[in-house]
Amino acid sequence: MESKEDRWREFGAIVVRLTQGKDITREEARECWRQICEEEQSDLQQGAFIGALKAKPETPEEIAGTFEALYEYDTVKVKVDVPEPLIDNCGTGADTLKTFNISSGAAIVASACGLYVVRHAARAISSNCGAIDVVEALGVNVESAPKLPKQSIEKAGICAWNAFLPSVHPKTLARVLSQIRFGSAINLVGPLLNPTMPTYKVMGVPTIDMIDIEAQTLREIGFKRAFVMYGLDDHSDKGMDELSTLGTNHVAELAEDGTIDKYTIAPEDLGIKRARFEDMASSRDVQKDSLTLLRVIMGKDEGPRNDIVCLNAAPLLYITGKAKDLKEGIDMAREAIGNGNALEKLRSWVTWQNEKPEDGLPLLEKMIQQT
Repeated sequence: MESKEDRWREFGAIVVRLTQGKDITREEARECWRQICEEEQSDLQQGAFIGALKAKPETPEEIAGTFEALYEYDTVKVKVDVPEPLIDNCGTGADTLKTFNISSGAAIVASACGLYVVRHAARAISSNCGAIDVVEALGVNVESAPKLPKQSIEKAGICAWNAFLPSVHPKTLARVLSQIRFGSAINLVGPLLNPTMPTYKVMGVPTIDMIDIEAQTLREIGFKRAFVMYGLDDHSDKGMDELSTLGTNHVAELAEDGTIDKYTIAPEDLGIKRARFEDMASSRDVQKDSLTLLRVIMGKDEGPRNDIVCLNAAPLLYITGKAKDLKEGIDMAREAIGNGNALEKLRSWVTWQNEKPEDGLPLLEKMIQQT
């Protein structure tokens, strides 16, 4: 039987290889992350591995191995009774433009257009307003056992899994993410560790060079279709893990045949006026950011914030076949807000992702009155 010392030495040898800039196999990455999940390595060894893998940097095969370990050993599996396609949208975080919570708005609007959107998100780490914080402020129960997100996706067509809950990821994800302040393989696979494992994904990344790597990783893992993006602010050197109305967007689109098409999109290509960062900057206050999002969902804000939410709803509608292209997706999103369906979708979500409707709806109605 292999001793603890032997395991530590073998693990350490892999860390040394990584520091020398050498790639490891998918299987080696999977085994190293398994040992991290099972805490078979010391905290120092774990940190050294994560840092060395990042510095090299990671290959799609290494990221796929990371995903396999964290999904098998640190993710609850939940089957849901809904028709395909099932889709998730999120960003990795760690981007340099801190906006209000665009992706949650896009998810609500896309679901109001008929999609089943099963979100896997987290509370803020480096900022004050993560996706989970914002939807909680609107009345969604994000601290529940798995039965409530399952109930919500089946009844309301949308739900949110809280990535930091032990009932969702009992061992590793929250422990590691809460202790490091640099992007790593776990940031890249964390958004993919959805308990219901949708096969369609819209995902933002924190840098241009991660777009192709993430798209290849999604193909390695087995996603049917995916849309990976990074949005620029043409007036600065910063960017966001969303489609941007501030400048050029870089996209890698994974098709069902496994091909990856890379292209750029400017806001005006889709009939959207360029905006300023000030128009969508986060207030860094959960209540204020939640009200900002709610005004968009209610149709009370028809300016740049509406534009960017509809722009980011469009890829969900496009890759699932609801819309023939991004432009039609934007039009569908605007209609869902304008006819009140988006607000009704939010009410339905709050109703079903709570033990009882009265647990969340009064909070939402109070927020509505404040708009």
